[in-house]
Amino acid sequence: MSIFTGLFRSRDKPQNRVGSAFSFLFGSTTSGKTVNERTAMQTTAVYACVRILAEAIAGLPLHVYRYRTDGGKERIPQHPLYSLLHDEPNSEMTSFVFRETLMSHLLLWGNAYAQVVRNGRGQVVALYPLLPNKMEVNRAVDGELLYTYYRDADESGIKPEGGYITLRRDEVLHIPGLGFDGLIGYSPIAMAKNAIGMSLATEEYGASFFANGANPGGVLEHPGVIKDIQRVKDSWNTAYQGSGNAHKVAVLEEGMKFQAIGIPPEQAQFLETRKFQIDEIARIFRVPPHMVGDLEKSSFSNIEQQSLEFVKYTLDPWVVRWEQSLQQSLILPSEKPSLFIKFNLDGLLRGDYASRMSGYATGRQNGWFSANDIRELEDMNRISAVEGGDLYLINGNMTKLADAGAFAANQSKEVSR
Repeated sequence: MSIFTGLFRSRDKPQNRVGSAFSFLFGSTTSGKTVNERTAMQTTAVYACVRILAEAIAGLPLHVYRYRTDGGKERIPQHPLYSLLHDEPNSEMTSFVFRETLMSHLLLWGNAYAQVVRNGRGQVVALYPLLPNKMEVNRAVDGELLYTYYRDADESGIKPEGGYITLRRDEVLHIPGLGFDGLIGYSPIAMAKNAIGMSLATEEYGASFFANGANPGGVLEHPGVIKDIQRVKDSWNTAYQGSGNAHKVAVLEEGMKFQAIGIPPEQAQFLETRKFQIDEIARIFRVPPHMVGDLEKSSFSNIEQQSLEFVKYTLDPWVVRWEQSLQQSLILPSEKPSLFIKFNLDGLLRGDYASRMSGYATGRQNGWFSANDIRELEDMNRISAVEGGDLYLINGNMTKLADAGAFAANQSKEVSR
């Protein structure tokens, strides 16, 4: 163990950076807009992508299973973890809200944390979400990971002024996103802050454009010398600035002329830029554009295929990440060889009704589906074994190629006798 201890000691503290000089952080962007997890959520595309993925993970059935000796699996609702994951992880939250919260943290900060409360036997009795921006991950002298969490005055019931609390590895459920060291994930928002900043900038430009009466800025030209420039400017703005003053007739005195100097939105490709930023943000989260309201390249013939690809290429990697983190942190070492935690994606992978019925018919006629197998997939009640619910049937006209004609040959022998 001394070799491994020395190895752990030699490793740097887990950090959200490449090398030692360049860090990916929230902050200002080339567009001039400050981007962080909260300002990013003010962008409709980011909000839509986070909500879609968080609600998808939160809505999936989540169960605890046991391996069977015959190679199958069985659900074990009597296990203490089952009710925590399936129903309510703590007395204040449902399973849906808990998973939705952690998934939104994972998408915005790149990490999701929850405090694991255990009883004297080491079994998990409660899970409470922890904010990633208040968590710091360090290493102890022996190389073990330590989680330091800052509790402010609202969270701390012991210290009114707040303070830090250190949690061991077995006291924290940590689901990391894509990261540099495999321990700490980095934020998609921080990595793509320029794309999100541009979206915020174009949205603000559009809002200010309509706030100015849907007209670009300009200058007032006067043939002479104006004694009180500010008074003329204020008078003009009062009369004609703002969406409430749009389309009013301007009256110019003393030979003044209005000369627009702003770029109209159609010349600045304002609408095209906003639309491209929606696709850009959807690309960050790998969400199909039709799911955030962009139906330009979608049709009735390909939306179903795009939805299946969303489950396969977008949702499934997140599901595996969740399953393995839950199993690593929550299942006792003595139970790991026999228990596992799994999401059920079958409902999202269903095709249309006609396709499902055709597939069920094929499976039923060829012996790998019983009536109860099909009824469970369709969320219907089982029928009793007496009524044939568990029978596996095949067509009687199917036989091995070597036996083809054997029955007819035997019959002809019987006749000849």
